[in-house]
Amino acid sequence: MARLTLDFPEDQYYYSTNLTVRVTDINGANHLGNDSMISMISEARARFLFEFGIEENREDGVGIIVTDLATTYRAEAHARDQLLFEVGVMDFNRYGGDITFRITRPADGALVAMAKSGFVFFNYRSRKVVRMPEEFAAKFPKANWID
Repeated sequence: MARLTLDFPEDQYYYSTNLTVRVTDINGANHLGNDSMISMISEARARFLFEFGIEENREDGVGIIVTDLATTYRAEAHARDQLLFEVGVMDFNRYGGDITFRITRPADGALVAMAKSGFVFFNYRSRKVVRMPEEFAAKFPKANWID
């Protein structure tokens, strides 16, 4: 099976936040566990959306739903490491796109991981995928569009 590679354009990152690896994030191999990395990616995504005033579940029932997640690991992270999560968006279509993540350790400049989270807009009341709201797309003018 071919290995997954993730590489994103430099100009698509819109936000960054720091998260600390907790002792409880460490697995049996004594480094940051996959499950904890996924939780940290979710936290960075939530902070990014909040920063841009995007509600994940609006009063009209429309919200964002994650469709897929791909992560590649490049270096270990350990308890108390500070990690920088740079967050971007790309590959928009009528219904959603990708939220991208570059995770580094500023202390030594190590690239720890790259990740991509696919998303669509979803009406939780009608249980259907809906068009991306124009106000969302307008917040990210550099995001490329595909169809």
